[in-house]
Amino acid sequence: MKYIVCEKPGEFLLKEKDPPVRKAGEALLQINKVGICGTDLHAYAGNQAFFTYPRILGHELASVVLEIGANERGIKTGDRVVVMPYLSCGTCIACKHGKTNCCTNIKVLGVHGDGGMQEQITVPSTILLKANHLSDNEMAIVEPLAIGAHAIRRASIQKGETVAIVGCGPIGIGIMKLAQIAGARVIAIDTNEERMQYAKEKIGVDFIVKAGKEAVTEIENITNGDLCTAVFDATGNKFALEDCPNYMSHGGRFILVGLSKGELTYAHPKIHAKEMTLMCSRNATTEDFEHVINVLDQFPTESFITHSVDFTEMISHFDSWLQPETGVIKASVNFN
Repeated sequence: MKYIVCEKPGEFLLKEKDPPVRKAGEALLQINKVGICGTDLHAYAGNQAFFTYPRILGHELASVVLEIGANERGIKTGDRVVVMPYLSCGTCIACKHGKTNCCTNIKVLGVHGDGGMQEQITVPSTILLKANHLSDNEMAIVEPLAIGAHAIRRASIQKGETVAIVGCGPIGIGIMKLAQIAGARVIAIDTNEERMQYAKEKIGVDFIVKAGKEAVTEIENITNGDLCTAVFDATGNKFALEDCPNYMSHGGRFILVGLSKGELTYAHPKIHAKEMTLMCSRNATTEDFEHVINVLDQFPTESFITHSVDFTEMISHFDSWLQPETGVIKASVNFN
């Protein structure tokens, strides 16, 4: 079977190997489509932390079961399944408290081990969710949307709140739509005019605000001076992360979804005066995946996936997906 491997930063190779053999407790899957995420882009660029090469990337997967044994979810051969790519240990302090998303020993497909950029793959049956009613495009975006669903759940967003989401990339866009579904009024913040217009026209956010020195004033005008009860960062950008508390109301929450590699600095009196709740949101749990599957019909999947190519053409297109001028929101690779 054919597979694509990132041999080293900046180099993909299309290779062949024998199909995998299913072990007890595993399922053998046919991969139909792989979504490209920020982790894949960073790994290719050589700036993904804790990453080793060579590595088969890909953890946003649309797949069909080729072989499977008895399992608790009643999944059978021929079922279409979403893959939850986080392999948790089940025994650490986080897992014992239901926080499998931040397991102390977590392994992620396509990051710590080989992922789905291959025609077939074996995975534990326990990380599969039946999704026979979803298209390949829909299945391939469940995982990034689940990250947004987890952030919304972490923040306990309530109907009628006004929230700000900083960053109109794939994760930010997902948070915006899921915040709307939760009943919130949404302000999208970014510097990219094209992506802000997408958030306004396709996602239907209530307001768009360009990041910069006037942003706080604009948000004050929108909220009659109250600012936002919850602010989500989906950029991982140091400057954006340090600005976010300025958009937050007194008594508000600041949710860090994007990951920054460096240190962040805040003026303690300013965040203390607001009694700011600071929380991080990492990965997603089964509950988040199930929520996304249930509400996915409310998401503009077809406009969200802006670029799609056959796996035999991916290597020649991948570099362009790193360039903002190509207008990529979500790219995907077809294996079947």
